[in-house]
Amino acid sequence: MQALANLGGRLLSALVLIGCVIVFNFLLINIAPGDPATVIAGEMGGASEQVLAEIRAAYGLDQPMLVRLGTYVMRIATGDLGYSYYYNDPVADLILSRLGPTLLLLITGLGIAIVLGVWLGVLSALRPDSPFSHLVTVFSLIGYSAPVFWTGLLLIILFGSAWPIFPIGGIRDVTQSGGPLFHVFDVAHHLVLPALTLGAVYTAQYARLCRASMLEVLKSDYVRTARAKGLRTSVIVGKHALRNAILPVVTIIGLQIGQMLSGAVLVETVFNWPGLGTLAFESVLRRDYPTLLGILVCSTVLVVIVNMLTELAYRLIDPRIRAAGGAG
Repeated sequence: MQALANLGGRLLSALVLIGCVIVFNFLLINIAPGDPATVIAGEMGGASEQVLAEIRAAYGLDQPMLVRLGTYVMRIATGDLGYSYYYNDPVADLILSRLGPTLLLLITGLGIAIVLGVWLGVLSALRPDSPFSHLVTVFSLIGYSAPVFWTGLLLIILFGSAWPIFPIGGIRDVTQSGGPLFHVFDVAHHLVLPALTLGAVYTAQYARLCRASMLEVLKSDYVRTARAKGLRTSVIVGKHALRNAILPVVTIIGLQIGQMLSGAVLVETVFNWPGLGTLAFESVLRRDYPTLLGILVCSTVLVVIVNMLTELAYRLIDPRIRAAGGAG
């Protein structure tokens, strides 16, 4: 019963948080400079004041902001994200059509960062004074300080121009055709550079964090006891030390999902990746408020869900947290 009560409390807190973010985003975007009616009229080649007034009336832009806010919140509560000013399609359909590529990019980039970051951090912690450990430290500093767009441009120059190994834009080659297997390999080929770009900075962070955490754990009494018992290094590291050393990495992963989403905007723009980031960038330029707000709502829900999953992962990794939660 206590566990169900805790779950209900967390869900209620998540809903309140999402509601506050929705209201804040709406107010922030609508007080920003720019008139969507002017942009819409510009797409039609220009319009008179009467046409502008008709456009504002058609999209409800002539209403007071509080009235528009109330209408928008009621629509969100029913799952209606509205219609795009530019595409004149439901925002939900636009987001669903772009959500897959963004999730593919995020999951791949995050997977690269976790695997490489933890691997580099563990190896460098096992030999803290070796040249490899110092190399990992230098890589972490460079990777952490390099802007995402700079890393993307550098990879484009290296692997798109100097050594043209990978495509530098899009998600697939429209000039080629083939079966499902060809399509999978084509998408994977186009995914390499964007995923490496997005994952590079987080690989550096996770490597540095895992190294510091692993060094601390390796000094623990239970690790020294395991060594005294004659256990193999692989068993000590994999079964005992890593399980505790990876907890800070899991924490920072949950906290950085929002950062990865914002980083995806830059990566998708650099590589012309057809995801939510590109759609958000285009929506800002076109003053397409409903689409931009829909993307922000989707991002907020995604971040909240990932934070809840991070807490669940914590409980699965560390039995002490699971026991404390059950006792509480």
